[in-house]
Amino acid sequence: MGVAQNIPDAEEGTLEIGMEYRTVSGVAGPLVILDKVKGPKFQEIVNIRLGDGTTRRGQVLEVDGEKAVVQVFEGTSGIDNKFTTVQFTGEVLKTPVSLDMLGRIFNGSGKPIDNGPPILPEAYLDISGSSINPSERTYPEEMIQTGISTIDVMNSIARGQKIPLFSAAGLPHNEIAAQICRQAGLVKRLEKSDNLLEGGGEEDNFAIVFAAMGVNMETAQFFKRDFEENGSMERVTLFLNLANDPTIERIITPRIALTTAEYLAYECGKHVLVILTDMSSYADALREVSAAREEVPGRRGYPGYMYTDLATIYERAGRIEGRKGSITQIPILTMPNDDITHPTPDLTGYITEGQIYIDRQLYNRQIYPPINVLPSLSRLMKSAIGEGMTRKDHSDVSNQVCSMQIMPLERMSRQ
Repeated sequence: MGVAQNIPDAEEGTLEIGMEYRTVSGVAGPLVILDKVKGPKFQEIVNIRLGDGTTRRGQVLEVDGEKAVVQVFEGTSGIDNKFTTVQFTGEVLKTPVSLDMLGRIFNGSGKPIDNGPPILPEAYLDISGSSINPSERTYPEEMIQTGISTIDVMNSIARGQKIPLFSAAGLPHNEIAAQICRQAGLVKRLEKSDNLLEGGGEEDNFAIVFAAMGVNMETAQFFKRDFEENGSMERVTLFLNLANDPTIERIITPRIALTTAEYLAYECGKHVLVILTDMSSYADALREVSAAREEVPGRRGYPGYMYTDLATIYERAGRIEGRKGSITQIPILTMPNDDITHPTPDLTGYITEGQIYIDRQLYNRQIYPPINVLPSLSRLMKSAIGEGMTRKDHSDVSNQVCSMQIMPLERMSRQ
């Protein structure tokens, strides 16, 4: 039964903003099912008040007439059909953004957890982002330097590119991600130069947004300690979703991070590097929600729409005509059983523009970073290197090194 609180009468079939409903009919994992709701809207934000007075946030995930399925961001423990009330806000999920978010640490929902002062938001933006007209996109070019030679020489990354890091359990992808944050910088476009600009350039216009999903406390502390000790924290915005946080929070964490990156890039003119780890945890959260909704599963239980869902994240990288900034993405995936045909890396490979492959055999031989250059590829490398950007002979050097890697393998195959 809904109880209105000083809200004007609404037309039949339309939602009364501020109306509270005590019509919880069921709870399934991170989902709450509501009955007899007037005009709920897809992706609408709701406030859920429990019997003890605590309030949680949720989002409408599915609408069927007067029935609504709500995903709860903070978990469903304690929710019942007797004392729990649900209030519809009429708004979509938005996150506050500000230039002051650089140097700060947030949880997976975008709330500060570093005991710092409150963030004074300069705007509230929809976490789903706004669609970008393809004709307004500009081709990614100019290089982002990571400080790792196997990437910078053999698989150069262009500003605005999206290129994943394929790893597996037990491999040092966290250490490589932290190293990239320490060393990354911009390489200026030079009129006449044959030398790679050492140490990057235009540092004032460079920022990093780092989102960790489903990590344990030890890994979270490693990232925080590493960023603070090496001095890179001042240019990093860090989002941490821990393994013991609600699973549903992992679905919104990368979107909040990318919304922050879009503000820094397109409103503040910064070139932003977004690192997302671990996208496999994100895909598992997506599968859990899909199972709770009793949807028909696809490969290995993942939802059939996972390709589209991943694309809504990866395609937010790029450059826009008339805007100074750019968004470059390095999503990190851990492949179960080192299986590159697993749905998550497989679908990611279709959307992104190459891959960087961390090899277990190289790691077992104590080679660091254990990046195998042969299965690695940067499809936009040609637009980031060459005379005026890195070195005139960059492409020739890369091809020669690749040839030297292949020749021993060819000899071994003939034996």
